[in-house]
Amino acid sequence: MTETVLANNPLLDFSGLPKFNQVKAEHVTPAIDNLLSEARNIVETLSTATEAPTWQNFAHPLEDIEEKIARAWSQVSHMNSVVNSPALREAYNDNLPKLTAFYADLSQDERLYAKFRLLHSSPDYQSLNTAQRKIIENELRDFRLGGAELADDKKARFKEIQEELSQLSAKFEENLLDTTNDFSLLIEDINVLKGVPEDVIQAAAEAAKQDNNTGYKITLHYPSYMPVVQYADNRELREKLYRAYATRASEFGKPEWDNTQLIKDILKLRQEAAHLLGYKNYTELSLTTKMANGQQQVTEFLNTLGKSAKPFAQADMQELKEFAANKLDLPKLAAWDIAYVSEKLREEKYAFSDQEVKQYFPEEQVLHGLFKVTETIFGVHVKKSKAPVWHSDASFYEITDTNGKPVGQFYLDLYARNNKRGGAWMDEAITRRKKSHGVETPVAFLTCNFSAPIGNKPALFTHDEAITMFHEFGHGLHHMLTKVDEYGVSGIKGVEWDAVELPSQFMENFCWEWEVLRHMTKHVETGAHLPRELFDKMVAAKNFQAGMQTVRQIEFSLFDIRLHGDFNPNGKETALDLIEQVRDEVAVVRPPKWNRFPNNFSHIFAGGYAAGYYSYKWAEVLSADAYSLFEETGVLSQETGRRFWSEILAQGGSRPALESFIAFRGREPSIDALLRHNGMTN
Repeated sequence: MTETVLANNPLLDFSGLPKFNQVKAEHVTPAIDNLLSEARNIVETLSTATEAPTWQNFAHPLEDIEEKIARAWSQVSHMNSVVNSPALREAYNDNLPKLTAFYADLSQDERLYAKFRLLHSSPDYQSLNTAQRKIIENELRDFRLGGAELADDKKARFKEIQEELSQLSAKFEENLLDTTNDFSLLIEDINVLKGVPEDVIQAAAEAAKQDNNTGYKITLHYPSYMPVVQYADNRELREKLYRAYATRASEFGKPEWDNTQLIKDILKLRQEAAHLLGYKNYTELSLTTKMANGQQQVTEFLNTLGKSAKPFAQADMQELKEFAANKLDLPKLAAWDIAYVSEKLREEKYAFSDQEVKQYFPEEQVLHGLFKVTETIFGVHVKKSKAPVWHSDASFYEITDTNGKPVGQFYLDLYARNNKRGGAWMDEAITRRKKSHGVETPVAFLTCNFSAPIGNKPALFTHDEAITMFHEFGHGLHHMLTKVDEYGVSGIKGVEWDAVELPSQFMENFCWEWEVLRHMTKHVETGAHLPRELFDKMVAAKNFQAGMQTVRQIEFSLFDIRLHGDFNPNGKETALDLIEQVRDEVAVVRPPKWNRFPNNFSHIFAGGYAAGYYSYKWAEVLSADAYSLFEETGVLSQETGRRFWSEILAQGGSRPALESFIAFRGREPSIDALLRHNGMTN
């Protein structure tokens, strides 16, 4: 590999922001090979050094090389998610096993493990700061979980399992993306789309036009799919789309995109890994790094929440059935009717529609409202800036403190498009860390999948999408507003998985405050702010079907925790059998037998939520309770905002999340605020 090739490789330039305008698929392999070679040399030097290990001569240089690899790979991984192409996918898949193997080797290196143990028991340990001590404790735990204490033959098998799992998870996500991209429905007759909002029809016409077709192109991407099943009067069309969506990546499609066998293989490998480490099952292994105290506590938590929610969910369902039969001539509700009938019922009950509200949420105004909240409670300033991006949809911003000093920066990529993974997420581009030249400014990726602007009209968000925007920004703030200078526990690093959603769900609450919405709305045509009357209807409708939504989340959470717990992946029972059993216990909406939800449950098979999906509800308790202090002191209270920053956001993973929560709230979390926020108190 020539020096010139490496010198000109943008993935190896760590002097500033990523050079997305230069990164190409052919840069990936040389960059990763170079970094891994450098990393192995450093590991060898550190593990064979004869002097006593200290933070400076051992832990710090190890973090240096890990940070470089993470920065380079985050760019590759991000582009693979947002501008996927055959060449990029190939480069990603070629290098993923190398990285997995490197980290598996690292976590099993007995020499490094011994050095961390020495460092932990040395007199120097007590002189280290809290963050450094926490990193060393986490390292010791992760060496155990990485198989460092296993016999050589078991180590080799454990490493094989990690490599296989990373490839299977990537394949699971690819199959889902390919199936989603592959489906489209071309509708010639506009009458078939009766009831569908005008801007959705316009977007469908644009999509058809881009394919050199007349008519209207409907896809399974959420901004296209959801409004059709929610608004289309044509029941046959709703069924066709629902069936396609609910059977993605299953045996009903192309065999090469079927995730059924992948699910079995992933579960078997996870269980084998857990057994090798001495755990009863994967759930037990997964929970060792979380706030929750084991499967029993998680199950009890979900059951307690379920007991409160189930009567409300049953009442929601009964109301829906009666409305469908009496008002819409639908005596028997099918799965593809739920969203449609719910929207009709909501319009009748509260006299407004999502579509009406959407006209008040143009993109620029929503962002203005989000930044205003952030600026008010945290005393920072958010402004648009410039940086190379991967697609014309993406933009770049920076957050500065009262003195104009950079605190954090972030990229925004808001619109759905082909070759972009569905959903919404935050990821780390650069993590805050103190270096010889000063403190590295943290940089985040914030990605959503909303409808793009059409013609000269700006992108319009539904209220739910505005909430999603606040949610992801909350994750971003957790990453960007950290005040921890040590890489391993800076920002969201080292934060227990079931506490990671606290800042994101906390931020959602502001979307229900009049003094916030007043400023973040402006009608796309008249320029008028959201009328108070409409806002009051939205608040009245806030907990519409909260019971149904809660038991649905509990269904997914129980399925996940049991799938990785008591379920035997080598037995006759399938994942589908298990979800049906869970539904028998908690569900009020029963999907058809051909629904293949597990096949597209990427959160747990490709997204890091395995035996951790309950975290959404767990963290919702934390976030609702944290927000209740703002309700007591004033929702835009600067004093409470600064306290939230200093005790929760600033701390990163430098101390247990429960300690941070208690430091902020003055007590342990209580479930009461969540039930009250969801209207589930009698």
